Amino acid sequence: MFETSPVAVLLVNTGTPDEPTPAATRRYLAQFLSDRRVVDLPRWRWLPILHGIILRTRPRRSAARYRMIWTADGSPYRIVSLQQAARIHDELLRRGISNVHVISAMRYGNPSIADALGEFEHAGCTRIVVLPLFPQYSSAMTGSIIEEVASQLMVRKRVPETRLVTDYHDHPGYLDALAHSIRQAWTYRPGGKLLFSYHGTLREDVENGDPYERQTRATAAAVAQRLGIATDDWRVSYQCRFDKRDWLTPSTSSILERWAAQGACDVAVVSPVFATDCLETLIDCGVEQRDTWKRLAGCDARFTYVPALNASHEHISVLTDILQREMEGWIEGATTRATAQP
Repeated sequence: MFETSPVAVLLVNTGTPDEPTPAATRRYLAQFLSDRRVVDLPRWRWLPILHGIILRTRPRRSAARYRMIWTADGSPYRIVSLQQAARIHDELLRRGISNVHVISAMRYGNPSIADALGEFEHAGCTRIVVLPLFPQYSSAMTGSIIEEVASQLMVRKRVPETRLVTDYHDHPGYLDALAHSIRQAWTYRPGGKLLFSYHGTLREDVENGDPYERQTRATAAAVAQRLGIATDDWRVSYQCRFDKRDWLTPSTSSILERWAAQGACDVAVVSPVFATDCLETLIDCGVEQRDTWKRLAGCDARFTYVPALNASHEHISVLTDILQREMEGWIEGATTRATAQP
């Protein structure tokens, strides 16, 4: 017998400031950098640095970077996140599943996880599927989202039955979609280089059980195999180190330097950890890594940034497949359709 109350689907991304201004960016960074999973330092040591130094200097620089990608409709990160939720809802309807509320929320900033859960409660949802939009699990991203969802749920009188998607780094549909997006943006020829550049994380976290490094490498290897790329023509690297602690290596800059020294002239960069293009992909990868490569390899060298999967048809299809499996037994039509997926 199927539950008649609507099922909730919560899609969660990292977040974005409300505006590309120093004040809005300061509010966003204060919430982001106060998260113990992001900066796991003693509060007595970290908070004076955060409020006394970082939040006095970084917001102006960060706001300038956000202005480089801001659109007339607002943050592209938020816009695409809302598109993903709307298109997943439409795809569920197309598959005959109608009793589902799909909402996009941000771990930091707006729309918040708390607001989304309030909407679900108002709609009478007693069952929730939480899908952090990070294919590879990491404590600082997926772990933080799950912790915040749990914290917000536990203060409610009715705690809904909840299913969590912790990762989908090896889902065949995700790997196929990622390979397809790379083919669309870049044509591999022997000697061309493909760099899987992931957001950095601390070596200590990995040593304490975070599967992030293993999953990033597994995703890259599976996609490189699908693309038929020679072993010497692809690498995994990690970008955006926050401080001088021990972060995963190799760094993205070190791989670009090595390839330039070897005489490579055609490089493509993809950042599979992000399901949605954001400041880090659009500026760090699309602009700064491009400029670094041109400086190292020469102005005639080719650089291709492969966009995130965003709200593409292939991406929406695989995310809907994942959600259908999680809703198995909750919604009529989900069970048979989910088991029919490859």
